[in-house]
Amino acid sequence: MAKIRTRDFQFSGDSALPLTELPTRVEPFYDSKEHYKELLERTIDKTTKRQRILYASNSYSVLVILQAMDSAGKDGVIRHVMSGINPQGCQVFSFSHPTATELKHDFLWRTTSCLPERGRVGIFNRSYYEEVLIAKVHPRIIEAQNLPPDTLDSAGIWEQRYESIRGFEEHLHHNGTRIVKVFLNLSKEEQRKRFLARIDNPDKNWKFTAADISERKHWDRYMKTYEECLQATSAAHAPWYVVPADDKLNARLIVAQILLETLESLKISYPESDAVRLKELKAMRRLLEQESAG
Repeated sequence: MAKIRTRDFQFSGDSALPLTELPTRVEPFYDSKEHYKELLERTIDKTTKRQRILYASNSYSVLVILQAMDSAGKDGVIRHVMSGINPQGCQVFSFSHPTATELKHDFLWRTTSCLPERGRVGIFNRSYYEEVLIAKVHPRIIEAQNLPPDTLDSAGIWEQRYESIRGFEEHLHHNGTRIVKVFLNLSKEEQRKRFLARIDNPDKNWKFTAADISERKHWDRYMKTYEECLQATSAAHAPWYVVPADDKLNARLIVAQILLETLESLKISYPESDAVRLKELKAMRRLLEQESAG
């Protein structure tokens, strides 16, 4: 069974390879469902141990951004991959349509307050990237943001936003936040099957709306927009990973490995006790021992 090489899924901003030519399915990294569970649990166990050190060291944070077309499996990735992480050290935020208050601010404002604190792992289910994805496919969203006329009419508005994102992520990196960006690459045919499954399963009817069908009509435009976005915003310090998503189990294993390797790349350790701290601990030990003796 092949080992997961996460670099195989990195999307370089210099790549001329169209997104549509990247695979939505690869050979599974598991032999059976039981083997999948074993591999995932093993990776989660290692991740949990590293996350504890991250929390204790309180110097870095990790931001995982998940972007994808509808039904690609973002919720499943969050539910399964993050299942072993201490909730105290993990924060998950989902972003949908901006509120009236959020529309009064710049497009990065609403996500900034949700960034993970040092020592924590943050997960964005969709993110500020929606402002160069869905907003680009549906220009009326931009028109509703009350931007100055010269900005709204600018032919370079998307490049300006890419530049803002690149600068923002570089700023976060310089301040200790390691950013992992994942695009779950789902095929149009697999989405069709998953939509049908949602219709056929009463417990999943609530997850399917007419808007999903409407957005599906823009599939080709979305693929082109994602490609432009990934090429413009992938960087060594904030890489995009294009993860084949037609096989949900495989996708979870890949994302879990990406997160683990990100945590393992950090130079972190449990805080060491200096002479003053050791003296303090000895004093507290004596008090506790005296309490027991009494």
